[in-house]
Amino acid sequence: MLVKTYASAVQGVEAQTITVEVNSGGQVAAGKQFYFMVGLPDNAVKEGFQRIEAAIKNIGYKMPRLKIVVNLAPADIRKEGSSYDLTIALGILAATGQIDAEKLGDFMIMGELSLDGSLRPIKGSLPISIEARKSGFKGFILPTQNAKEAAIVNDIDVYGVSSLVEAIGIIEGKSDLSPLEYDTRELFNDTQNEYRVDFSDVKGQENIKRALELTAAGGHNAILIGPPGAGKTMLARRLPTILPPLSLHEALDTTKIHSVAGLLPEDSSLVTVRPFRSPHHTVSDVALVGGGSNPHPGEISLAHNGVLFLDELPEFKRSVLEVLRQPMEQRRVTISRAKMTVEYPSSFMLIASMNPCPCGYYNHPDKECVCGPGIVKKYLNKISGPLLDRIDLHVEVTPVSYDELADFKPAEQTSEDISKRVIQARLIQEERFKEYKDIYCNAQMPSNMVKEVCQIDQAGAVLLKTAMTKLQLSARAYDRILKVARTAADLAGVDDILIEHLAEAIQYRSLDREGWAG
Repeated sequence: MLVKTYASAVQGVEAQTITVEVNSGGQVAAGKQFYFMVGLPDNAVKEGFQRIEAAIKNIGYKMPRLKIVVNLAPADIRKEGSSYDLTIALGILAATGQIDAEKLGDFMIMGELSLDGSLRPIKGSLPISIEARKSGFKGFILPTQNAKEAAIVNDIDVYGVSSLVEAIGIIEGKSDLSPLEYDTRELFNDTQNEYRVDFSDVKGQENIKRALELTAAGGHNAILIGPPGAGKTMLARRLPTILPPLSLHEALDTTKIHSVAGLLPEDSSLVTVRPFRSPHHTVSDVALVGGGSNPHPGEISLAHNGVLFLDELPEFKRSVLEVLRQPMEQRRVTISRAKMTVEYPSSFMLIASMNPCPCGYYNHPDKECVCGPGIVKKYLNKISGPLLDRIDLHVEVTPVSYDELADFKPAEQTSEDISKRVIQARLIQEERFKEYKDIYCNAQMPSNMVKEVCQIDQAGAVLLKTAMTKLQLSARAYDRILKVARTAADLAGVDDILIEHLAEAIQYRSLDREGWAG
């Protein structure tokens, strides 16, 4: 008897329907293999038969010694992981006449089986649920732990089951289990902006807060340079609290990536705050950008719509930092392998921090640097010029004085206060770029648009020319200065870039200044 059930394979952050054909019939001689699987399954899929056989027997059904052939179509797509167990198990039970197969084709089915017939969670349930709705399935059966995540998708019945027995009950129409009903917008609105940190925790550092406000308002990249204990990491970790809240569309995009990576907490359904990823400096280039023999999203994709923080930037391997350059420009990363090409979104803000020298006290107001001649320059040269050119703001962080630390009064500006100004500036940019696809903030402007949007007067042109000449800035740095100046004007609520906005943008090119590193 031939039976068809349906599952899904995830490639990148998109899913594709897989037809699981199960055919049973014909006696098999004793000692001979009676189970065959075709359709490019990996070892985890093939090993599933041992789990399926044990689960079927342990819930009281039989595994007849008939020849069983399972075909995973289309056969040219590689199937990976253990999430096909439930699909194949139900197909075998239906093909051997042990359960009613009439409604089997109405459902997308995914789940990993334990030997006792219970189910374990899977990865990628959100993109699979989206594919199930798009393909016209009436329902989606999957493990209970993933049900909330899949139920974000409207217009499809999502059944969270804890065992093979419960899945059989739904297929045969004997279960009183109801589809999970979920108000996505209510959840999204209730859990937005749930942060445990705030800019009011930061003592002093008003000039750094201003720089981060510019960073957030224009979507710019920034690097914080300062001695140990000056508060670089503390400030960077508070940046997401002043960014505009995620839109529902951004939240869904972000959730898809975390779902595919298997990083959503159990019983969680939606990423509602902007991601903050902070990989250790020993990270490999593959872990950072994604890839592997079977590609998976890397840190830059997990930071999509959020912040990627690289602490102690010169300690990262140069080869790792160089792979950032293309994704920072294109806001996506394409990973090509012999048999597949996948694309992951990577629209992130890069925030980096570093000491000014190996000992950490170069340019310190009180402590003396003990690094020898040329050491500071050698330390900074660990970061390539092309990467620095892609960082809009170079911000010098100075130590906080004792008087400021001892002041227990809360800071005058909270994250909410700063966020209101940032949101207002982003609304101006949203109106400016409404006719352009995939441009939402000043940092994303291509070079040909900068001349039109970032026009300056004669006095500003003279100032910029002087800065370009003295600092020997590249053409990319020229564009970055104009973009940051445009953001400063947006925060001030004015149409024209004034000379004070330009001067503020120029001062944030610290690492370009002649003689800064001795």
